[in-house]
Amino acid sequence: MSDKFIDVTGTRTRYHDVGQGEPIILIHGGGPGASGLSNYRKNVEPLAAGRRVIVVDLPGFGETEGKLQDGPIFEAMGEFVRSFMDAIGVRKASFVGNSLGGATSLMVALRAPERVNRLVLMGTGGSQAVFTPMPTEGLRRMAMFHGGDGPSMQKLKGVIELLVFDSKAITDALLEERLKAAMRKDVIDIFKRPPLDIWRENLAALKHKTLIVWGRDDRVVPLDSAFILLKTMPNAELHVYPKCGHWAQWEKADEFNALVAAFLDRP
Repeated sequence: MSDKFIDVTGTRTRYHDVGQGEPIILIHGGGPGASGLSNYRKNVEPLAAGRRVIVVDLPGFGETEGKLQDGPIFEAMGEFVRSFMDAIGVRKASFVGNSLGGATSLMVALRAPERVNRLVLMGTGGSQAVFTPMPTEGLRRMAMFHGGDGPSMQKLKGVIELLVFDSKAITDALLEERLKAAMRKDVIDIFKRPPLDIWRENLAALKHKTLIVWGRDDRVVPLDSAFILLKTMPNAELHVYPKCGHWAQWEKADEFNALVAAFLDRP
């Protein structure tokens, strides 16, 4: 997959564009060193069978410049994604979003519902845990990553191992890729932004068909957070993977790809 770059309201933005057909935009999470491909490397080609799959690096992540408007992180990222759609000439798309990407996808749907077809949300940030004390262990480690002596491989391993149920799923190559990205000077620390609780928004107004996917053993955004979304969004359904953490699209890639493809292809 070759890199593409485009100017989005003054921000040099990297993205990948694969396949033809109905557009699907994949939006990554916000952990240290995250990028579109580091989140979705196992999903792009399978989902591009009969579809146009677009993977974007959000501002301050991957190889996109760290320029972002002021304000709550999800709101600002949602505005950026809408501008990105304008820049590449996509009027309407389905969204697949993990963690920060899930919350960003929801903000696009809330602020511009006519631009969203269907939603696939995994470990979505901004939801409300029912039983689990917040912040979770995973969120605490992410928040401390840039503190103290600054980023390090040891800190990164401590974060990434909490994204998955089985740490053997994490390769040295992935760690090196993410550490390099996390050392950027213009990285956006999402924990220094004003918070925005997605669950307080009018989710009941969203009529989009929505697939909520969660790992039963998610230590970043716990499973009970999924129930708020499921109960509130009128056309949502929930699929839970056992022995799976925050990265369902990585740990359960084959099953996830088949599940999402079937959901997107439904009448």
